[in-house]
Amino acid sequence: MAHKKAGGSTRNGRDSEAKRLGVKRFGGENRSGG
Repeated sequence: MAHKKAGGSTRNGRDSEAKRLGVKRFGGENRSGG
């Protein structure tokens, strides 16, 4: 889900926002699940 959302966001032209949101969301999920 995170990978697909990040890819679509970057294509739309939201590289900055997508990268920031993706990193925060991915980091939190990885830390909680990891």
